[in-house]
Amino acid sequence: MDLIAKIRELSRIYFEDIVEIRRHLHAHPELSMQEHETSEFIAQQLDAMGIAYERGIAGTGIVALIPGNKGRGKVVALRADMDALPIDEANDVSYKSLNPGVMHACGHDVHMSCLLGATRILNELRDYWGGTVKLIFQPSEETAPGGAKLMIDEGVLQNPAPESIFGQHVFVPLPVGKVGVRSGKYMASADEIYLTVKGKGGHAATPHLNVDPIVIASHIVVALQTIVSRSAKASIPSVLSFGKIAGLGRTNIIPNEVKIEGTFRTFNEKWRAEALQQITDMAIGIAKGMGGDCDVYIEKGYPFLVNDDKLADAFRQYASDYLGNENVEELDLAMTAEDFAFFSQKLPACFYRLGVSSPDKGTGSNLHTPTFDVDENALEIGMGLMAYIACKELGC
Repeated sequence: MDLIAKIRELSRIYFEDIVEIRRHLHAHPELSMQEHETSEFIAQQLDAMGIAYERGIAGTGIVALIPGNKGRGKVVALRADMDALPIDEANDVSYKSLNPGVMHACGHDVHMSCLLGATRILNELRDYWGGTVKLIFQPSEETAPGGAKLMIDEGVLQNPAPESIFGQHVFVPLPVGKVGVRSGKYMASADEIYLTVKGKGGHAATPHLNVDPIVIASHIVVALQTIVSRSAKASIPSVLSFGKIAGLGRTNIIPNEVKIEGTFRTFNEKWRAEALQQITDMAIGIAKGMGGDCDVYIEKGYPFLVNDDKLADAFRQYASDYLGNENVEELDLAMTAEDFAFFSQKLPACFYRLGVSSPDKGTGSNLHTPTFDVDENALEIGMGLMAYIACKELGC
């Protein structure tokens, strides 16, 4: 039996178990840096397979190693994130979240389950390959500074050092059976912008006695859009969006201050630094020019994610071999962000997408929504493809 047939067979054999694992993880979601039960559950699964691992990296992270039986060779890393989101689940399913206000609405339960499934397959196929597979179960993808950065700082890319790393993420626009990838720059950097516009509150009927922070904030929000429309090169995609403005006055009360929160995203580090400085200077300048003031706090987030060209090409070939060329899609540039980007800045990386939707099964809701769910048939594809990628990277 050839390698693909063997992996497909094992994926079918383990499918029901991996579905149950996914449902357990989905029912017991935990927020960023609180993944204690999740970490314990993963450790139990690795114990059952007899696989050595290290816990407590970046708090709740786990790293495991599977050595092949064909001797020393390359090291390839596979990564899955572990945290959930602060969302109340609205799905009426048997595996609905048991933790009020917390939900696996970004598919991290699928990522962990697929990696555990791939681990079972790789553990059984050690005679097929040499070298080492490094399994990274990472906390806190959803919250800056990102678990990837924390794990890197604590040495996850050392002892042994992987030559390459792959990350898999669910993707609603793709139906089950398809995967997608993009070479080069793929996902944007992401920084959080927090502005506090200060004025002098008072009665709305006597604006001449006040310094109105509502008006100042309005001018700031509109003016900052010119940073993207007039200062950014057309060749550098950029987005500046504000999602929260809080004044807390009333119809007849002008407040003392207004809080504004937003995000800036782009694909060039030099321009990123310049734009953040422009945001700061412009917000402060407008506020002062209108008689007020503005405190600016910028939380620098994830860098842009870049897929290594050679590794992305290799992935296309592996995915075509495993799924058929017609099931491998080219992805567009995305302004969303992922802390896998920290890995991609350190070593050749490939972040690819796994199709999970079947609208006829009610699984077409977008990520980060209360009704997000997946067609669980994607688990069989996801774990088999991950195992095949690792095997091929290690010389099968």
